[in-house]
Amino acid sequence: QVHVVESGGGLVQPGGSLRLSCAASRNIFSIYSMGWYRQAPGKQRELVASITSGGSTNYTDSVKGRFTISRDNAKNTVYLQMNSLKSEDTAVYLCDVYGSEIGGLPGHYWGQGTQVTVSS
Repeated sequence: QVHVVESGGGLVQPGGSLRLSCAASRNIFSIYSMGWYRQAPGKQRELVASITSGGSTNYTDSVKGRFTISRDNAKNTVYLQMNSLKSEDTAVYLCDVYGSEIGGLPGHYWGQGTQVTVSS
């Protein structure tokens, strides 16, 4: 019943920009936080950015000043605006939604990921 779908990935040159979207199905009644992770070949998965229901944000050091996370509660959607992209940003970006359905226990729901490739 719960669906989490990422979109917006693609191929860009260094210095370019992309905007990722993560849409959670509306049957997730309460969303406590949403976050973007990334997994690159040969690297560990890392939390890139997160945002709470209250709007508090956190970023990993390597993207501070370049990436911005935001959310639209009415659309159950979180965005990741990525500017000044570098080759090391190349990865599959995955969205994590921490929330619950009506009458349900909270849990983590993951999307399938969207590929971001930064290359000249």
